[in-house]
Amino acid sequence: MNNTTKNNAVTPTLSLEQKRAKDAWEKSKNYDKDHINFAKGVPALIMNSGLLQVLAFCQEKEKQQKVVAHDLCHWLATQFEWVAKCQGIEDFIGKLITASPSDYQAITTEAFAWLRWLRQMAGARKANLKKDGD
Repeated sequence: MNNTTKNNAVTPTLSLEQKRAKDAWEKSKNYDKDHINFAKGVPALIMNSGLLQVLAFCQEKEKQQKVVAHDLCHWLATQFEWVAKCQGIEDFIGKLITASPSDYQAITTEAFAWLRWLRQMAGARKANLKKDGD
């Protein structure tokens, strides 16, 4: 499937997986080693505690946790209309608290899908950090 732009150049339409990968790659661009290490652990935290609890934990932090949580919320806001207008993590948490069980499950599923890409892309960035440091 292709899209045509104003100048008639054909650009490919990205699949959802490609969009996730692209977003995760762009978000992890400015991550340092601490961000990368935290990003790799977020899926396990969500599995153990739940998305809402992990976002609340990240909101109280001031460093890499808050950045990664913000990036996750930003992605989810692009995928779900009911959280699209959230202003920050606190607002996002408020929406999750009142979400229906099916909406909460759907957004958690999407969070895991995006985080799989973030783990991979952050890992690739980490490999580049090691090369740069050698």
